[in-house]
Amino acid sequence: MPASRGGDRGRRVVVSGMGAVCASGVGARRLWEAARDGVSQIRPLKTERPYDGRIKIAAQVPDFDPAAYIEPAVLPFCDPFTQFAVVAADEAMAQAGLSRADVAGPRTAVIMGTGIGGMTTIEDGIYKYYVERTRPDTLSVPKLIPSAMPTTISARFSALGPTFAVGSACSSASQSVGIGLQMIRAGMVDRAIVGGAEACVINATIRAWEGLRVMTPNLCRPFSKGRNGMSLGEGGAVFVLETAEAARARGHAPLCELAGYATTSDAKDPVRPDLDGASSCIALALEDAGLAPRDVHYVNAHGTATHANDITESEAILRVFGDYGRDVPVSSTKPIHGHALGASGGLELAITIEALRAQTVPPTINFLEFDSSCPIDAVPNAARAHKIDAAMSNSFAFGGINAVLVVRHA
Repeated sequence: MPASRGGDRGRRVVVSGMGAVCASGVGARRLWEAARDGVSQIRPLKTERPYDGRIKIAAQVPDFDPAAYIEPAVLPFCDPFTQFAVVAADEAMAQAGLSRADVAGPRTAVIMGTGIGGMTTIEDGIYKYYVERTRPDTLSVPKLIPSAMPTTISARFSALGPTFAVGSACSSASQSVGIGLQMIRAGMVDRAIVGGAEACVINATIRAWEGLRVMTPNLCRPFSKGRNGMSLGEGGAVFVLETAEAARARGHAPLCELAGYATTSDAKDPVRPDLDGASSCIALALEDAGLAPRDVHYVNAHGTATHANDITESEAILRVFGDYGRDVPVSSTKPIHGHALGASGGLELAITIEALRAQTVPPTINFLEFDSSCPIDAVPNAARAHKIDAAMSNSFAFGGINAVLVVRHA
């Protein structure tokens, strides 16, 4: 396999640890097992206030008690999206074998992605002001701003390097991972804590998504005939990146190499995906990784189960991969963990990394029948043992912001 551009033009970067919180519970392992076994985590919707919309299902984090993980002095500053990120970051750091002292100082970046930020705090404040005629929570502003998440993590680990939030809708987490990769390659920092989180399964947000007519009332069926949309999800995923040399020097076996990243803009339509934008992003990510299409043996698709997205993504894969695009295993895991918006790219990267390590392609569940408008191998309904040397994770967001990541064995 050819060397990655990271090896040619900068330092090689590895993923040393990862953590996740989502509808399968706390822990990246639970997420992978649900994806591998094809067990949907989409359940009847639960909301704090009565919900009168049409959609009654979502992939919500079950039985989550933030006080069990976050100190009393910190928790009042944490909207649920920050809570998910902090818990995932603790897991990622533990798996990386790093203490807080190891990442303290100016050589560690914290870059986290989110589509909206503290939506629970925003909605609660609006409800208090307009309905209850009372004052919003005094800590509303430091809780709701998107940067609350990375700054809380940076304070937790005394990381003094570049710290900021990335907001690019459903590609936010993937963008943060890619930016962290580039910062380490360029020598700006030695380590990066990256990922994304979202907590938007609440009344106003669900109603807004319903208005777009992209939500299914029953089952999410990516790339299948009969597909009628997605289910909302929530959660967070965090990764610890460092140089391969640093991991080797401390005797740590990384999970994989983060070999490639690319991002492009369609610059066309706010909601309709574009073939040129998606395919150019896939091609550039392969170039960045120094890989040919046939070097990639699994693609974790964006796969929202909407009519336009699935057709466009299939065409983009075929445009870049050629005839091999009909054969390379492609799956969407959104029917498992829901579409967690700004966190989705992180959850899907965690699954992609575990697929690489387990040499197993997770399935696209709820698949009914092959759709000739999506002529790809969507790995319907059952996981498949498969030799995987390198794998790709796609994120294609509203507004035409595309991000693609490539991983391979370290």
